[in-house]
Amino acid sequence: MYDPKSLKAEEFINHEEILETLAYADANKDNIELIDSIIKKAEERKGLSHREASVLLACTDEEKNNEIYALAEQIKKDFYGNRIVMFAPLYLSNYCVNGCVYCPYHMKNKHIARKKLTQEEVRNEVIALQDMGHKRLAIESGEDPVNNPIEYILECINTIYSVKHKNGAIRRVNVNIAATTVENYRKLKDAGIGTYILFQETYHKESYLQLHPTGPKHDYAYHTEAMDRAMEGGIDDVGLGVLFGLEKYRYEFAGLLMHAEHLEAVHGVGPHTISVPRIRPADDIDPEDFTDAIDDDIFAKLVACIRIAVPYTGMIVSTRESQKTRERVLHLGISQISGGSKTSVGGYYEPEPEEENSAQFDVEDNRTLDQVVNWLMTMGYIPSFCTACYREGRTGDRFMSLCKSGQIQNCCLPNALMTLQEYLEDYASPETKKIGEALIAKEVENIPKEKVKAIVKDYLLNINEGKRDFRF
Repeated sequence: MYDPKSLKAEEFINHEEILETLAYADANKDNIELIDSIIKKAEERKGLSHREASVLLACTDEEKNNEIYALAEQIKKDFYGNRIVMFAPLYLSNYCVNGCVYCPYHMKNKHIARKKLTQEEVRNEVIALQDMGHKRLAIESGEDPVNNPIEYILECINTIYSVKHKNGAIRRVNVNIAATTVENYRKLKDAGIGTYILFQETYHKESYLQLHPTGPKHDYAYHTEAMDRAMEGGIDDVGLGVLFGLEKYRYEFAGLLMHAEHLEAVHGVGPHTISVPRIRPADDIDPEDFTDAIDDDIFAKLVACIRIAVPYTGMIVSTRESQKTRERVLHLGISQISGGSKTSVGGYYEPEPEEENSAQFDVEDNRTLDQVVNWLMTMGYIPSFCTACYREGRTGDRFMSLCKSGQIQNCCLPNALMTLQEYLEDYASPETKKIGEALIAKEVENIPKEKVKAIVKDYLLNINEGKRDFRF
């Protein structure tokens, strides 16, 4: 029986409810009167249920789809303005005991280079990332209780935060590691992590079991209930995601929104972020083996419908996607992107030799961070290296209440401009710096409160003179 308040995976992600939702969406995909009413509700900026959003996703009317895209774009502007948060992944280890058939880290893969960073290597990687200009990392690791125990992850987090190189500092470490215990989530919280990220991969239980034939990840319930344990352990910013292409995309879409509804119903706060990765080529993985892969048009529709359904939630697209695809979905709902990324274990400090490939997937967007920052600003976006909300304790329900009320805007634009100014002063190429300074001069005038505007202008001058880390 479907129950969003249940703590049992098969009740808050209920197979029968999803099937009924998909049938309802199919029956109403051309019901213009119903679609209009759902769009009208979405215009209130309070979100949609998984069933309502599924009708919009199934809609085939071109005019209504254009309305959906326009609304998604407007909601994105309303909550996130033209800011895009920047981050980079840091892979610590690809040792893994699972048998996931879509990931080259699976334990049966005997020819991928297995690596695990030492603390000295972590320091070197962090220095390289700081020298690029990054302030926010997402650490990644395979699941291996011997090679990658929680103590190793915690030691790496401590090392990352300890490295201060020139004007560089990693100010927020998000963590993407396997489902674990409440006790371990408490340890991660105490270590000062930002968001705990865990992709479901697929919400379809039968497919999930087939895709994860061996290893601890085979336990569907334990994996699906991980976010509840994380929140019980004190982590109030969690990030959801599925790997689109493993199962029918409309099934995954409904499951993803049901998971968000469950977190809201039980914990009073939904996901901080939702990621939308698509399956990519990797070592011994061929996307052609997965028949449910989605094209760019469906991908864009998914991004737009997620943005409408959960207007307050950050959305992430990585360098899995090409520049062209990322450009298309940025205005439809994406609020965070990676830049200059490596998906190998190491590779920032020194390029990885071709014969020692340890990458989890092939990167489609290979541009440097400076090139990505330049590209964003040329399109009128503000690349933001801000971590202020996390560092000021504006997380979980505190962040969401400010976001829903619109008060967060009084912090976000100023903080984005100041962190961008830091980047321009310390890391940008001359061309990027020139574009950025013109953008900041223009955008600072858009700060609504005159008092705040005056303070920001003063802080920007201080940054030009060598001072760092101002925030609201």
